Amino acid sequence: MSLLRVSAISFLNTAPLMWDFEHGEAARHFDIHYTLPATCAAELEAGQADIGIIPAITYAHIPGLVILPNIAIAAKNSVRSILLICKQRREDVRTVAIDTSSRTSVALMQIIFAKFLGGHREFTPHPPDLREMLKHHDAALLIGDSALQVSLHNSPYHLYDLGSEWRTLTGKPFVFAFWAVRLDALQRKQHGLDLTGTFQDSRDHGLKPESIATIAHQWAPRLNLTEDEIKTYLTENIHYFLDRENHAGLQLFLSYAQEVGLIASVPELRFLGPVAFAGRRS
Repeated sequence: MSLLRVSAISFLNTAPLMWDFEHGEAARHFDIHYTLPATCAAELEAGQADIGIIPAITYAHIPGLVILPNIAIAAKNSVRSILLICKQRREDVRTVAIDTSSRTSVALMQIIFAKFLGGHREFTPHPPDLREMLKHHDAALLIGDSALQVSLHNSPYHLYDLGSEWRTLTGKPFVFAFWAVRLDALQRKQHGLDLTGTFQDSRDHGLKPESIATIAHQWAPRLNLTEDEIKTYLTENIHYFLDRENHAGLQLFLSYAQEVGLIASVPELRFLGPVAFAGRRS
C-alpha cells in the first residue's frame, strides 16, 4: 500500500507541527514534501496530495475534505507574521501589492478593507520584496517569514498586524490554517495508523521547551532574528490549537468571506472523528 502524501509548509510557524516528522518516527508513515500554503491547497484539490496544511479560506473551495481536530495555526491577538505596511494611514490606502503565498491572509486583508475600512481596494499580486512593492503601490501585504524580517521599530511606514486588527475589530482570534485530509485517501491509510493522534502528538512534542529551543537555534540565522525573537513568536504569537474560541473566530471569518463575496457559501466544518475543543494536552 502506498504512503499517504503530505503537502507541508516551509514557513517557521509550521516547524512545531512537523516535529515528529523531522525528529521522530512519524515520517516513515508518509510521503512528505514542502511548499507554500497556497500550493498545499492546490495539490490537495488536484489529488496530488492526500493531507495538507491549507489556508482556511481554501476549505470553502475544495470538496471532500475533513479537518484533523484541535490543530491549527492561529493567533489570539498579534500574529507578527502578517503585516500590512502602508506609506500612509490604512484608511487612505487605495492600492496594495500583495504576497499571495497565503490565500487566507489575503482574504483577511480584503475583509478588513471591505467591511471595516470603507470598501474594496485595488490589489496587485507581487513577489514579497517590500521596496519593490511600495514603488508603485500605497501599501504592501507581507506574509510569513518575509513579514518576520520587517523591523517593527523606527519604521518610516505605518505597520498593521492583521491578527491584532482582526481581534480589535471582531473580538475573536483568527485561524490561518489547519490540517485537512481528502476523504477518498482514508481508505488507503495504513491499518492501525491514528492520523489525528500522529499529527497532534507531533504538535505537542514540537511545543516542548527543548523543541522550541532547537527550532529557534536552527531558524534564527536563516531569518536574521534572535533566538529569543523566534521563541516569542512560536509561543506567544502563534496558537496551535483549534479550541472553541478559535473555532468561533474561524466561523466568523468564513461568514464575512461570504458576505463580501470571497466565497459562495459558508462550508460546514467537518472533522475526522469526534471533536473535543481543548487546549494544550498534558
